Amino acid sequence: MIGVRADGRKELVALTDGYRESTESWADLLRSCRRRGMTAPVLAVGDGALGFWRAVREVFPTTREQRCWFHKQANVLAALPKSAHPGALAAMKEIYNAEDIDKAQVAIKAFAVDYEAKYPKAVAKIVDDADVLLEFYRYPAEHWVHLRTTNPIESTFATVRLRTKVTKSPGSRAAGIAMSYKLIDAAQLRWRAVNAPHLVALVRAGAVFHKGKLLERPTDITPEASTTEPETAESEVA
Repeated sequence: MIGVRADGRKELVALTDGYRESTESWADLLRSCRRRGMTAPVLAVGDGALGFWRAVREVFPTTREQRCWFHKQANVLAALPKSAHPGALAAMKEIYNAEDIDKAQVAIKAFAVDYEAKYPKAVAKIVDDADVLLEFYRYPAEHWVHLRTTNPIESTFATVRLRTKVTKSPGSRAAGIAMSYKLIDAAQLRWRAVNAPHLVALVRAGAVFHKGKLLERPTDITPEASTTEPETAESEVA
């Protein structure tokens, strides 16, 4: 789990092994984070693994949900013939690269019109998850690129996969976790803060954004407080 602090810096929050994305494995990890003092994230970003989302709803019921577009694209393409992939990819990019949520919803309708007659299962993967696929539009426009995929985790864990492939096996469960931690901890030094880091504290405090722009500032936070680095980490994204 990677989080974003209230000062905009990304941070390794937790790492453990689990059983096939099970709800209980994820819930154990989230409960551990809560015991260590982590407050409920404003937004959780993840793939479609049901175990993760069930666990989030159980442990942090106020946390909002954003599905990863990288994984969603792969799921949609799996339901389409290869000949339809280029057009479908372009159509999906029109959705998550739209100027605002209204235009994204129009792009979803266009995707449905183009593909529903022949490929209803592919269309359902977008339409049925529309709310959690477009959740990122409710946050600062500067943050959209960070919120619509789990790329920070995927790119970082690629190093772990590569090392595991080279070494054939970590040797034991404990050694595997230790190796993963050291690799990710080293990579953490190169992670860059999110765009417009001063807006993260506003998001954390409950500011309302409309079409990517600040609409309503919380009454209990000052402009100075929104740019002050906190003493403890508070996750915006998990």
